[in-house]
Amino acid sequence: MTIPKTAAEVKQLVDKLWSYCHVLRHDGVSTIDYVDQLTLLLFLKMADERASRKAFGGGKQIIPKKLGWQTLLDTDAEELRHTYEDILEQLGKKPDTALGLIYHSAENKIRNAATLKRLITDLIDTVNWSGTGVDIKGDAYEALLEKGAEDIKSGAGQYFTPRALIEVVVKCMQPRPDDTIVDPACGTGGFLLAAHDYIVREYGEHLTTEEAHALRAGGISGIELVHGTARLAQMNLLLHGIGDPGEKALIDVRDALARPPSAQERPSLVLANPPFGRKSGFTTVDGFGKTTREDVSYDRSDFWVRTSNKQLNFVQHIAKLLMIEGRAAVVVPDNVLFEGGAGETLRRRLLAECDVHTLLRLPTGIFYAGGVKANVLFFDAKRARPEKPWTNKLWVYDFRTGEHFTLRQNKLQAQHLAEFVRCYNPDDRHNRTETERFKSFTYDELVSRDKANLDITWIRDSELDNGDNLQPPDVIAQEIVDDLQTALTEFAAVAEALQLAKAERGGTDTDI
Repeated sequence: MTIPKTAAEVKQLVDKLWSYCHVLRHDGVSTIDYVDQLTLLLFLKMADERASRKAFGGGKQIIPKKLGWQTLLDTDAEELRHTYEDILEQLGKKPDTALGLIYHSAENKIRNAATLKRLITDLIDTVNWSGTGVDIKGDAYEALLEKGAEDIKSGAGQYFTPRALIEVVVKCMQPRPDDTIVDPACGTGGFLLAAHDYIVREYGEHLTTEEAHALRAGGISGIELVHGTARLAQMNLLLHGIGDPGEKALIDVRDALARPPSAQERPSLVLANPPFGRKSGFTTVDGFGKTTREDVSYDRSDFWVRTSNKQLNFVQHIAKLLMIEGRAAVVVPDNVLFEGGAGETLRRRLLAECDVHTLLRLPTGIFYAGGVKANVLFFDAKRARPEKPWTNKLWVYDFRTGEHFTLRQNKLQAQHLAEFVRCYNPDDRHNRTETERFKSFTYDELVSRDKANLDITWIRDSELDNGDNLQPPDVIAQEIVDDLQTALTEFAAVAEALQLAKAERGGTDTDI
């Protein structure tokens, strides 16, 4: 059994995984379905490996033996489909448990028994997926998502936050063993796993029995709207020794924005990259084929402002979710920083009622969604103090100007943000020094800006490039494509709103 350890070996493994995807596509299995189907099988294999290991959270029977990997290996091709589908059904019977969440409503979409047998024996069983040296499953899954994201219709990339960015954010936030950590839009669990790994790495030898138990049994949790994505997150937690397969799931499948948090749901640390879609809503089709989109404005008495803008809702939800003195790091698109109306109201309330201390402006080309211009907003929750705003200074780090990344040739790495971590100064955040890219702005300066606009920039590419601002043609072309995609998205939203207005009025174009 091979244990890949080098980048070249990981690439070979990914290429092999992808070759099976092509095989399955001939059987009608889409790219995103393939990643899902592969992960269901990989979890059975990795659970079997963990049961036989003593280190890295091993030595624990996650899957009952009769429903485990060896049963699949021992079943001949003729009976394999029936056996596998029975395993999926049995494992998914208790959807409120961690194991039940993973396999609830799981389907076998690999209809060809011979293909399923080859996938199990020739691909998955020949590799030690829990082998040390490289996060094989992480690297393989990331690469598969990248390939899947090339197919826009698959939607694979929407669930993925660049791991380099996650690593840097977690390093700045410095999770502690006594933290309760929540991601209200957790996707596949990247932030949660990175926070757990940081605590184990920094405190492992000094964790008390109580702290270790709390870390495994609920100190880390997430919320995810899409069940298939929540399944992947819960898998990742169990494989990292977080949670118990027979106990309550640590990933809650629901709309995080739908209700205010209870007193028992207030974490000390929130790490999140909420969905980039601008509006919350759903689309319905009536019996005559008429399509109607309903935008959702959450009727939350605790919210500062009522809006259908999804990002604005997530920001105010996180601000209300945190316990007093709780910390948050949230990835937000540019419109959250400059949008008027509800956006302005939100920013003024956030600056006054929380300590909004740091903003990291991210470059383009690091997310799978084309044209995304995003930032990381860092803030702390505070007790009510109407006589004086809590934000004293907002420190802005401009990592966008003069920086150009792509998903392949020039991929973002953690070392690219090493200077930001030094400027952030996580060990002593209140002792910072301005640099060419790192500037501070007082509360009065911020609220005196038009609409309390936080989309602040002060340097030009030429100042960083010594007058030579020419970029490679492929970078320039990609920037043009990204800008066009962003513009098309905005125009599409306007067109959709106009069509809905027209339908509601029951009139003609001239009525709008």
